[in-house]
Amino acid sequence: MLPMKNSLPDATLVGRVWRPDASGASVVAIRGDRVVDLTSRHAPTMRDLMEMEDVVGYVQTASGDDLGSLAEISKNSTEKASWDSVHFLSPADLQVIKASGVTFAESMVERVIEEQAAGNADLAQEIRVKVAGIIGESLRGIVPGSKKAMQVKQVLIDEGLWSQYLEVGIGPDAEVFTKAQPTSSVGWGASVGLHPISSWNNPEPEIVLAVNSRGEIRGATLGNDVNLRDVEGRSALLLGKAKDNNASCSIGPFIRVFDDGYGMEEVCRAELTLKVEGEDGFVLDGSSSMTQISRDPESIVKQTIGRHHQYPDGFMLFLGTLFAPIQDRDDEGQGFTHKTGDVVEISEPNLGLLRNTVRLSTECPEWTIGIAATMRNLAQRGLI
Repeated sequence: MLPMKNSLPDATLVGRVWRPDASGASVVAIRGDRVVDLTSRHAPTMRDLMEMEDVVGYVQTASGDDLGSLAEISKNSTEKASWDSVHFLSPADLQVIKASGVTFAESMVERVIEEQAAGNADLAQEIRVKVAGIIGESLRGIVPGSKKAMQVKQVLIDEGLWSQYLEVGIGPDAEVFTKAQPTSSVGWGASVGLHPISSWNNPEPEIVLAVNSRGEIRGATLGNDVNLRDVEGRSALLLGKAKDNNASCSIGPFIRVFDDGYGMEEVCRAELTLKVEGEDGFVLDGSSSMTQISRDPESIVKQTIGRHHQYPDGFMLFLGTLFAPIQDRDDEGQGFTHKTGDVVEISEPNLGLLRNTVRLSTECPEWTIGIAATMRNLAQRGLI
């Protein structure tokens, strides 16, 4: 299984790998079926590459070591990847990992159900029927913050169904939160982690934008915003505990840099597919269409960065998902929840395939290489 098909020969693709001979990470380009190291004093990190005025020009012309074939390095990139082998990492390094929530009408309704059920999966189906009967399709096509959105808000208040999730879903202000810390995200082939206290959780297939310190969107990739539905459902104030845990943020396989053949128009037409295969034989298929997003992705970026908030190292921005799993896995009416050993695959024709295996966050490799360790390694290599 490869993270990127050879059907995208003209795509400008960049990522990161672990180099055992350097005891650290390198920025790489995917050229055909070869993985080429682009790390230099000009681009010691992915953050620095995204800051360049001409990212495409550098990626296409910079010379560097040929580290091996895409197939070889993909084979090395598993949840038990050896530090003695070259293997893929998350393409993000020093960027803050941000995420926007409740950006799709259908998943917005599921957030309301989580809240009404107070995180209890046993109550979800009964509440789902009630909420769907009142809300129905009324949220589709609504522009957040518009006059029509405010009218719908009043109807929901009158029905006793107003929710903080609907506020950020159809109100003027987007929900943007910190999903994970710089250097903490995992990449293609790695384990993704669930906090052990959770018994109701799911993957969230999303497009992730790479944004530099000037607020310029330089590319896009895929992400799994692993979500603990029971924890967040008990209280939105537990969002940090629900979202930011060891190995709970997966990004990759590569950033597709915007060029003449790929940009925001393609992002806004993206059709993501999801497949979950369990060791118990269970299979879940899902999808998320960016054509159904309620907020303009560029407007979310502008709400995130500006005079009110700067990001000197840029950020990665999850755009939210349409996917909300309600297919029963075990008991009737309880919907879907992960089991350890689940293999999650998120794919999109222009961005490739992101593949991870679900474990408890306490069983995933510990996050040990932070910013300080990254900087020391780059200094030892003479790159900064």
